[in-house]
Order: sequence, then structure tokens, then C-alpha cells
Amino acid sequence: MSTFQLTRLDEILEVATDLFKANGFMGTSMRDLAEAVGIEAASLYSHVDSKDELLQNICFRMAEKFTETIDRFTNTPNCSQTEILEMLIQEHVRIITEDINAMAVFWNEWKYLSEPAHSSLAQMQIDYEQKFKAILDEGVESGEFAIADTGFTTMSILSALNGLQKWRSYSMPPEDLGCAFSDLFIKGIKV
Repeated sequence: MSTFQLTRLDEILEVATDLFKANGFMGTSMRDLAEAVGIEAASLYSHVDSKDELLQNICFRMAEKFTETIDRFTNTPNCSQTEILEMLIQEHVRIITEDINAMAVFWNEWKYLSEPAHSSLAQMQIDYEQKFKAILDEGVESGEFAIADTGFTTMSILSALNGLQKWRSYSMPPEDLGCAFSDLFIKGIKV
């Protein structure tokens, strides 16, 4: 049986994620991070260049998970828009609940990214929202969804899903939570 070993960089990222969630990006120093990892502050710089690099890594890792998921589902052959939306909502919930601390950092701390990372991440978020809206638009065109304003519906669904990172606990397992969200939203827009 093989055991997964965290690299020192993985360990630093994990600790940084926890500290950024607990104290915020601005409230966490490299000295705090080094102390939490159990190394000298100078040694930390042999693994990372800056606190900003850590934030970029956390934020872009999460953004890429969402991007890869929506790209995979929008290119699913022989699926209705209802099926695509159902899978997408469930996977969105899975990504959030799989690493709730990283999601909280992604959602709440990305504003501290320096340029050009800040603009790049903002564009990734816009692209995701547009692709999500396109699923709803296609569902309206195919007669599957009855939605007056797909932009409003997109933002309503995504706001509810992304709010999960603020929940203290879940009343059901993440898989059931994903199904509950997809059922709720799809029943609300189905023809």
C-alpha cells in the first residue's frame, strides 16, 4: 500500500490556505507561515518567492478546477441542457466541499492578487459565468427551461453555490448536497 507524501511546497500551500482563511491574506505574514510550517522564515524563501505566489497558486488551482469542469460538461455529447446543468451544479458543489478552505481563500482573498494575476483570474471568472449562462440560454432555446433573464438566473445559482464556503457545517453529505441543489434549481427553471 503506497502512502502519499506531501512535498514541502504542498505542506506550505496547505498551511498558507488555512492561515489565509483564518486570518486573511493581509493578516498573514511570511513569518506566521514559517512558524506554522515549523521552519525558519529565511528557509521559506527557498520554496516560494512571496506570499503573493502562494495566493496565486491557491486561487488559480481552484479556478482551473471550475474551468476544466465546465469545459468538460459543455462538450458532453448526447446530453440535454438539463443533464449538463445537473452535472455541472453537482460538480461545482463537489469542488467547493472537497477543499472548503481553499474555496474560501479563492472567493474572499483573490482581490489581493497583484497584476497581471488579478485581471487574469477576473477574466476566468467572467468566462465561467458566460459559459454557465450559455447552458441556460441553450436550455431556453431548446424549450427545456422557462427563464425570463438567464443572466439573473446564472448569478442567482452561482451566488447560492459559492455561498457554501461560508457554511459552518452541512446537514447532508456533499454528494447529497449537490443533488439537492441541482434538484432545487432545475425544478425552478424547468418548463
